Formats: sequence, structure tokens, C-alpha cells
Amino acid sequence: MNQNAFETGHGAAWQAFDARLKSLRRKGEEREQAAGDWPRQYRQVTHDLALAQSRAYSPELVDRLNLLALRGHQRFYGSRGNLLAAVIEFIGGGFPALVRRESLVVWIAAALLFIPMFGMIALLQHFPEFVHYLLTPDQLRSYEGMYNPANQALGPSHSAESQTMMWGYYIKHNVGIDFQCFATGLFFGIGSVFYLLFNGMQIGAVAGYLTQQGYIQTFWGFVAGHSAWELIGAAISGAAGLKLGWALVSPGQLTRGAALKESAKVAVRLLYGAAGMTLCAAFIEAFWSSIGSTPFALKIGVGLTFWALFIAYFLFAGRGRNAD
Repeated sequence: MNQNAFETGHGAAWQAFDARLKSLRRKGEEREQAAGDWPRQYRQVTHDLALAQSRAYSPELVDRLNLLALRGHQRFYGSRGNLLAAVIEFIGGGFPALVRRESLVVWIAAALLFIPMFGMIALLQHFPEFVHYLLTPDQLRSYEGMYNPANQALGPSHSAESQTMMWGYYIKHNVGIDFQCFATGLFFGIGSVFYLLFNGMQIGAVAGYLTQQGYIQTFWGFVAGHSAWELIGAAISGAAGLKLGWALVSPGQLTRGAALKESAKVAVRLLYGAAGMTLCAAFIEAFWSSIGSTPFALKIGVGLTFWALFIAYFLFAGRGRNAD
């Protein structure tokens, strides 16, 4: 059965189930509904979701049914309003399963960020003067000062008493980058493409310049611990923006407004996960990365461990769940 026939045959039942969910307001009503054909309707929705996934129907349809099944689960099992449980469920399996399901747009965003970043690092080892096309002399002096081996604390200038303040600074800075990559996707994805490329080149320019100047232990020791959290978070934010942009470029049979609304349901969930990673990155950056006395080998080891854990997390966590 093709997707159009599937939606035509089951759409009325989904709408009825959705209307029933919206009509439930009190516990007594929920018990009354459960005593009728409510369980049958809920099982039908979860069955339709499984069919849509196995037949590789559109992500928009799968996400619609997944959301409907989730809302039904919350009503049926009385878990409405349990925010903590929802967050744990999302982190434990929903988020990595969502990233796998949206792997195409995530890989595109990652390529737009990482290819210019690594390309710039390599380029500056052979043509260091190229950095002046991207960074001003004042910026270069500032970065050299941040990663001077004589510093007790690395990164932007701050004292040991201001680590909490620096956490806030890093949150603001990193969230700003993520928001640029996400929100500008509304410009038919062009903004997200631009900011992913731009940030990739900027990060690569700083890393390449400091590496070429010999600031290897101080710079790479600083960024190693939080790099996986921050860079993967930025790529996923960009993927969320590209998801919005593609809905406007190719809305299919929907209007652009309707396509954007459907894609936004997925994009916002991607952004939630990216935001959590960004907050963790800022915490590590403020309280771990900035400590200049920590052995370089330990910092690199911690950073590589995080990268390995994230690879395993996105490959295996949440296997078999509805969001996969």
C-alpha cells in the first residue's frame, strides 16, 4: 500500500483519536474513556506507526503518528505532566533515534561545518598568511593572549573566582551560534548553510593559526574536553535549520505554511537536544577546559572519550523505540 492510500484509509481514525485526546480534561473522563474502546484506538495508532516506519513512509507522517502515539501513551498511562520522565526518555533514546531518522540532513549540516573547518586547519599549516583574510591582527593577538602557555587559566580572560560567570558567557556565545544556524533556516535554508560554512571556516582559522604558531598544548588542551559537545550541537542546530528551509523549498503536496509547521515539529526537537549539548559544553569549558594545570594528555584523553561515547550514543541508544 502506498502512502497516499494508507493516509486515506486511516486518516479519519487518526483525526478521531486526536479529537478524543483533546476532549479529555479530568481524571474521571480518562477512566471513562479507558473503559470503552480507547485501548483499541490507541493500539491501532501504535500499529499504524509501526507500519509507517517499516514501509519507510515520509518522516512527516512518521513524526505525526509518533507524536499522536506519545500523547495517547501519556493519557492512557497517566503520565501527563511528568516533565522529568519525558526529559529522561528523550535523552535516553528519543534524541539519538531522532538524529538517526534525520541522518541525511544531519550529515549535510555536519559536512558544511566540518569540511571547511578541517580544510582551513590544513591550509594554514602550508599558507599561514591566508589567516589574514578571515581574522584581523587584533583578533590574532587576542587569541595568542588567551592561549599563552604562561597563563594559569586558558581561554577568554577571567579569574578563578569567575568560573560561574564564564559559564554564562560561554552559554551566551554558544547559544548565539546555534541560534544563527537554526533560525536563519527560515530563509529557505540559505542562512543555515551560510552560518555553518562561516563558523566552520572561523573555527578552522583560529585552530589552524594557533597550531601553526605552536600553541598546540594550550589550544588543543583547552578545546578537547568540550569539542564534541559543542561542535555536534552546532551541527544538529544547523540540521534543524536546514529542515525548516527544505520545507519551504520543497513543500510537496502541502502549502509552504503547512509544510513548515510539520517540519518545525521535528526541527524543534532536534534543537532541544542540541541546546542540552551546548549547555553541557559551556559547563565543561568553564570548569574543566580552562584549567591550565591539567596535564595535556589527560585533557586529550577526556576529549577523545567524549567523542567515542557520542558516536556510540547516536549509533545505538534508543534502538527499537518509536522515534527511530
